[in-house]
Order: sequence, then C-alpha cells, then structure tokens
Amino acid sequence: MKFLCISTVVLTAAVAFAQAPANDNAPKTMHEPPPLGIHWAKGSPQAQQAIQAAKTAGARNANMTWHNGAIMNSSSTQAIFWGTKWGNNTFVSDKISGLDSWYTGFGNSNYAKTNLEYTGTNGQVGAGSSYGGHIVDTTTASGGGSTSAILSEVCRRIAKPVSNGYYAVYTDLPRGNAGYCAWHSYGSCGGVPVQFAFFWNLDGDAGCDPDDTTTGHSQGLAALSNVSGHELSEAMTDPRNGGWYDNRGAENGDKCAWSFNVPSVAFSNGTHWKIQGEWSNKAFSAGTGYPNNSGQKGCLDGH
Repeated sequence: MKFLCISTVVLTAAVAFAQAPANDNAPKTMHEPPPLGIHWAKGSPQAQQAIQAAKTAGARNANMTWHNGAIMNSSSTQAIFWGTKWGNNTFVSDKISGLDSWYTGFGNSNYAKTNLEYTGTNGQVGAGSSYGGHIVDTTTASGGGSTSAILSEVCRRIAKPVSNGYYAVYTDLPRGNAGYCAWHSYGSCGGVPVQFAFFWNLDGDAGCDPDDTTTGHSQGLAALSNVSGHELSEAMTDPRNGGWYDNRGAENGDKCAWSFNVPSVAFSNGTHWKIQGEWSNKAFSAGTGYPNNSGQKGCLDGH
C-alpha cells in the first residue's frame, strides 16, 4: 500500500559470504525513496482500516488500475542477510537455506503466474525469475526501516546490479512496535535502477505469522516466506510507483494480505509454502477467485 511517511523505528547453489566485501556502487547521497506495498501486521490499526475501507467500497472500486508506468517482465533476485546475528547458527536455523529454496522455486511457479495478467509500458509481467544466491553481511549492525539505509546496503553488497534486479534485505532486528512486517521500494545503484525489499526478523512474531502447521518449516521461515511472496509479487506489478494499485493505493499483495486458501502451495522446485494469494482483476470480475478478508473474491494462489 502506498505510504507517504514511515517511522524510522521502523540452495546449495547459492553463494554465501560471511564477511561480504563492499563495492563502489554505494551512492554518496540519495533522496529517501518511498516504501511501497507495506505489509501491515495482522490486527494493526492500518490493517483493520484497510479491511473496513475495502468493505465500504465493495465491488464498485475493488479492482486495481494501471498508473502509466512499467512492470517487471522478469526478475533477477538475490537475498542479503544483514546483521551480526546472521553469524549465529541457532538464530539462522532453517531461514537462509529455506529462503534460498523459496526464491529458487518461485520462478515459473503457478504462484508467480498469478501476476501475468498485468501489463505496463514495457510489456507484460513475466513469471521468469532467476535466483543469484545470497550474501551474509555480519560486518555491521543491520539498519531499521529507513528506505535509504536499505538501498545503501544493497548498493554496497551487490557488485553488479541489474535493472530487473530485486534485492531482498532480511535484517536481524525484531519488529517491536512497528505496525508492519515488510515493504518494497526502488532506487538506483551506480546509475542502474533496482528494486529492493526490507524484512524484519519475524521469529516469534504473532502479528506477522501465517500459522503454518503443515510444511515443517520453522515459524520464522514460514513468516518470512509468506511476506516474501507479498513483496516480490508487488514489485513485479508495481516496481516503481507507476504500476498497478487500486484507488486506495493497495497493491495486489495488500489486497489479499493474511488471506489463505489452502494449507500450502507448491513451487516449481517441488517445495511447499503456506502463502497468501495475490489479487487478480480478472478473477474478481469473473467471480473465480477466493475471498480476501473484506469478502472480495479476487485472490489467486496458483495451487
């Protein structure tokens, strides 16, 4: 969901670097890019307001509209695990290996294909997504919810950013009193436009927990994987604030937040995840989607 200000409180094929070297892409100065697609925690005032607003609007203004910008034809993803706790095996648990598997399986999954109906100035959203592995940066304490801090970390750690790059930064910081679980945004590194996302550490966080009881993943991994689906799908359909969202600013992930249709969804590599659906204008108009928390039948999860 669009947001104008935010609190500063706010696989085996993967290559990990325990002490990731910095590179020359870090911008010397930058404006503060806006956080997009904010995944509000369950029960937060913002989440409750969004549900009520959608109920009030009803079917009349349910679908998203295009705002004259580009989409992502494909994505090249990498994960950055930032913070000193990522050097602790007990803290890491199954989160790094699990998210490696998540990103590897996302590409060309039926879940990713729920976004294919959306187009932009550069064509159609694509389900193709390649995973370039992960970086572990334990050299400094991780930044909080500032978009400029997360963009700086991306630019420092990604040696060769690409324009269809989506760089997910998983910090070791607990959410605390912040009302959200994650967000995505955009910027540039060395003149190359990039997309990126921020995630709190969600271990033991009831407000960001999908209550996964079937896949065998730890609670922390289950929570991160669910919000990862929310943010990557939103980045694909609205990468730079000119894509698809409704008249309240809600993107496809926002409109189906905390709405689950089945116990788990299979990805293209055979892994299973409890994951929210994504909004489909076509499914809502045809009455073939499953309902979100406002009762609007426009969500798809590709199961």
